[in-house]
Amino acid sequence: QVQLVESGGGSVQAGGSLRLSCAASKDIFRMGWYRQAPGKQRELVATQTRDATTTYADSVKGRFTISRDNAKNTVYLQMNSLKPEDTAVYYCNANYLWRDFWGQGTQVTVSS
Repeated sequence: QVQLVESGGGSVQAGGSLRLSCAASKDIFRMGWYRQAPGKQRELVATQTRDATTTYADSVKGRFTISRDNAKNTVYLQMNSLKPEDTAVYYCNANYLWRDFWGQGTQVTVSS
């Protein structure tokens, strides 16, 4: 089992910034962030492997940055130039032994 503890999130005006953090209870090769807006499916935001191979959704490229502190088993998501369409519940994800584990989710609300 893997426990994921998220922090960060909140409400911000368009153009603002927020930072999310997620600490894992184990050393995880690939960690990342997904989001789910009301009435929509959960979608990939960004992932990063332990060796820093990174994937971003097209919608966040150039605005969001994922990073990791491997010593702390923690992944971060720096979100800049936020838009109202970024409003969603953001979930931390860890893929461990071919299973997906999820954080509890944190709300991000961007007002226009």
